[in-house]
This record gives sequence, C-alpha cells and structure tokens, in this order.
Amino acid sequence: MPEPAPHLPTEERRDRIRELVEERSFVRVVDLSEAFGVSTVTVRTDLEALEHGGAVRRIRGGAMPAEGLRERPFEEVQVDAAPQKEAIARLAVDELSSGMSVLLDVGTTTAAIAAELVRRTELVDLTVITNGLSIALTLEPALPRLQVIVTGGTLRPLQHSLVPPLADTVLSRIRADVAFIGCNGVDVEAGITNINLPEAELKRAMIDAASRVVVAADSSKLGRVHLGRVADLGQVDALVTDGDQSGPALDAIQAVTGLEVLVARGGTR
Repeated sequence: MPEPAPHLPTEERRDRIRELVEERSFVRVVDLSEAFGVSTVTVRTDLEALEHGGAVRRIRGGAMPAEGLRERPFEEVQVDAAPQKEAIARLAVDELSSGMSVLLDVGTTTAAIAAELVRRTELVDLTVITNGLSIALTLEPALPRLQVIVTGGTLRPLQHSLVPPLADTVLSRIRADVAFIGCNGVDVEAGITNINLPEAELKRAMIDAASRVVVAADSSKLGRVHLGRVADLGQVDALVTDGDQSGPALDAIQAVTGLEVLVARGGTR
C-alpha cells in the first residue's frame, strides 16, 4: 500500500481507493484505513458508496474490481510479454543440471521454461513433475531424455491445469530439488498471490515439496496483489523476472527482503 496520505476530501479519497482496487485487484479495509488515515468505518462507507456507483465489489474484509477477477485463457495470456518470458525461461533453466528433479507449476512463464527444457539437449535424466497438461505436452518431444510425471487431479479448462481434489496426492509423496512457481502477483507486503484459489492451494503444496523454490514472473506481475495467497516472500528462495517494467516494485522487493532476484533484461540474458 502507499505511504499514509494526508487527509483528503471524501470524493478525492474515494477516487484514490477506486484506483488502488483496480491496480491491485484486491485491497483490504485495514490497509486502506492505514493508507488514508481514516477509520475502518469510514473506509467501509467509502466502499459502500463506490459499490453503489458500480466502481467496486465489496467482499469480506475488502473490495475487488466491479467486474471481478477475470481469469484469461492460457492461450490468450501466452502471447503477452512472450520475449520476456523466454528470457526468464533461459535464466531459470540455468539453475538446473542433469539428474535433478523439478516441479513445474502451471502458467505461461513456466510453459516457456518447459519449451526451454526441450531446447536444452545437454540436460539429461531430469524428472519433471507438473500439474499443467499444456506443459506436459510441450515436454513430450524431449522424452526419454526427460521423464515427465503429471500430478493428476481435477481439470480446470481455462489453464489446462490439474487442481485439488487429488492433484496434491503425488506431491505429498515426493521431495523435488527445485520448484518453479508461476503466479499473478508478487508484492513486498502481500507476497506471492494468484487469481485462482484452487491453483493457489496447489502452489503451496509444491512449495512444501521442494528443497529450493523459484518464482518465475514477468515484471508486469510485480507490485500486484490478488485474492489467492500462495506464500510470503520469505518462503521462497529466488525470483526470476525481467527488467522491462519492474521499476519501484522490484526495488522494494530487493530492498526490504533477502530474496535472491535474477533479472533477465531486454528479452536477452
């Protein structure tokens, strides 16, 4: 949240609240109270007025955009920031060596990591466990150089992902060397967050099942907060991102946390 603001006229404060809700996808009443130096009762009155005007939708503890959190299909998101995701993938795969076991989360940036694994023919005897059907199919040309295990579970069509129930059964029985986790938001205070709650649950299980946890997120995700909490930044080991839109959000992450940050700049390593 921004630094505490001086007392603003009611309409100006509500405009600022609306902008924050649109920017962050979800804001809490208590955070707005601290940011604007007003009581939680005043914030709830502001949110009620904004909801009545169609600007936000109130939910327990806070508010979200009026149109809700629209989850875009995998194929639609895949083309966004494609060069940056490819650069992130190259940097992420540099983390790996032959014989390792890898958890590969669902997502378009992790799909780019899968494509990079197919290209990196020097890597052999990798075991890749994924909950993404698109990712598994991307990896198929690399068989038998790579062993690919699909978690199983309940199919979500938008992301072609497998989620609980049953998707976490395999994860409770393994310990992988590294997990690459995708997400919709990385924020210095809110940590790693995701739009979809069932996928957020499985991401947490992947984090618990890995010795090293690497978040792969293009810079448009930095500073954003979504409804499904995955982990605090202190629960992950590294962030791999690009430098194209990072700015103050990345500076804050580096300044406040001890998180290792690997930056792929300009679409190249």
